Amino acid sequence: MNHKVVSRLDSSKISKAVGNYTHITKIEPNATFYTFSGQIGADLEGIIPKDFNQQVDNTFLNISNLLKSIDLTPGNVIKVNIWATEEIDWAYFYNVYDDFFGKPSPSMTVAYVNALGLEEIKLEIEIWAAK
Repeated sequence: MNHKVVSRLDSSKISKAVGNYTHITKIEPNATFYTFSGQIGADLEGIIPKDFNQQVDNTFLNISNLLKSIDLTPGNVIKVNIWATEEIDWAYFYNVYDDFFGKPSPSMTVAYVNALGLEEIKLEIEIWAAK
């Protein structure tokens, strides 16, 4: 984690997190703030697999490549927004998520929605980062 800019904190004044996320993320002054378009589970050829967990894998690969392309790491991520059209296999998802982000995890919001941009997209993840 980039300790100079991003700090992930918890508060004893609210309920314990129900997942792998941090309630509070602090960004130091003079940091550069990045927002990213949502990433989906398309592979490098643009093919979107039917299997949800394969879309999970591809989405995190796309996020990794996106961060690397501008010299950022998962430690720079301050917020994760997740949208899914079907129930997430949390055991599988958290295995990939925890391997990617480590502990403590960034702040997170999850929503189940009826549809995303294309019918075959089952998962979209948006990240925010700071450096």
